Amino acid sequence: MRLFFTRSAMALLLSLAGFGSYAAENVIQISQGNLENLGVTLGKPEPVTQIPVLSAPAKVVIPPTQEYIVSASQAGVIDKLNVAIGDKVAKGQVLAQLNSPDLLTLQREYLKAGAAQQASLINYNRDKKLLEEGVIPDRRWQESSSQYHSSVSETDEHKQLLEIAGMTAGEVNHLAQTHRLTRQLNVRAPIAAVVLERLAVAGTHIDMMAPLYRIANLDELWLEIAIPQERMDSIKIGDRVAVEDTKITAKITLLGQSVNPENQTMLARAVVTKTQDFTSLRPGQRLNTRIIQPSDKAAFKVPNTAIAQNEGKAFIFIRTQQGFSVTPVTVVGKQGDESIISGELTGDEEIAVKGAVALKANWLGLGSDE
Repeated sequence: MRLFFTRSAMALLLSLAGFGSYAAENVIQISQGNLENLGVTLGKPEPVTQIPVLSAPAKVVIPPTQEYIVSASQAGVIDKLNVAIGDKVAKGQVLAQLNSPDLLTLQREYLKAGAAQQASLINYNRDKKLLEEGVIPDRRWQESSSQYHSSVSETDEHKQLLEIAGMTAGEVNHLAQTHRLTRQLNVRAPIAAVVLERLAVAGTHIDMMAPLYRIANLDELWLEIAIPQERMDSIKIGDRVAVEDTKITAKITLLGQSVNPENQTMLARAVVTKTQDFTSLRPGQRLNTRIIQPSDKAAFKVPNTAIAQNEGKAFIFIRTQQGFSVTPVTVVGKQGDESIISGELTGDEEIAVKGAVALKANWLGLGSDE
């Protein structure tokens, strides 16, 4: 029986036959003129010491020790709110002013305790002198001494209550000297911070411990990274984290021990410090990150266009005198338009960084040097 083939079928058979010979040799012979026609551009692989091993979403959070809710320590009416969202405040700065009748009561109790202390001091000094002269028994002296020290403790207690209420030590001393009571209570910032949220309105009556502002010191931020639980073993404390589309980096300081049942991820925490400019980060912001590790073997950065894929394997084309040598490599990471590869490379090779598609076609017998 005789077989007949159309021209297209014959071309397909020749192509498949060519595929075997080209793939076996892993060498492409090509002239300089045809190289230019194919749009091939040469370059060198760039040695790298760190490899991006994983991309993962993250959320920007504030360390709990750096965030505060500023509350009213006494009930009263808000006379004035001095700062707004986004304002930077200094430690001790007055954030709000309250009209508080309860503050008057605390001041009055403090002055009353101070007067009792003065009276006890007089009795204390008098009985001490009488004891030295032998006029009174020792028991009388002990009673006077106990009353005096008790009055000192009570005065100190009322002083601390005033300071807890929001009065400074200087304001309390001024009260002790002048005996002038005030209804105005100043609410101050406990730390240098940024105002994140205003929680009250001027002119309203609020109860004790009612929140007024939420503030935070943003000199340090955390990235809470969601790592697929099956990849957690490849992540280590100390790994560097890069925030995509920025120059911001962080360092992993904690690896969580529990799995989120909703998405089967585990927490990795990375710390961003003020040693770099991270003003583009905002608490609550969600972003993409790359986890980067030091490479324990030679690795190189090349454009994605330099890599050809065939049968699940990656190849690059190294320039030789006759054309190109087709060299297998391992892609160990990707970073935008670039890939990190490892293989038997020195970094001095010239490789095709553009036109790899055309070279692949030539290699697999889908094109020729003609």
